[in-house]
Amino acid sequence: MTSKVIAPDLTGEKPKGPASYFASIEKNYGRPMQEWLDLVVERLEAGEAHMKVVEWLKAEHGLGHGHANAIVAYVKAKLAK
Repeated sequence: MTSKVIAPDLTGEKPKGPASYFASIEKNYGRPMQEWLDLVVERLEAGEAHMKVVEWLKAEHGLGHGHANAIVAYVKAKLAK
C-alpha cells in the first residue's frame, strides 16, 4: 500500500523548512506539489535511497538540487511520523 503525503496549503502562513521551497517549485516546474510528493513517495517506498531520488528528480524532471532535495526531505519527514 502506498502512503499519502498531503501537500501543505501554500496560501496561508509562509511555510518553514523544506516546504518553504514549494511555491517556487510549482512556479518553476509547472506541476502542483501533490504530483511531486506522490512521485517521491512511490520511489522512497520502493526502497530507493534519498540521494537516488534527488538525482532522479534532477535527471528526469530537470529540478535543481535544492528543490529536489527539499521535496525528498519533506516526504521522508512525513513518512517517518
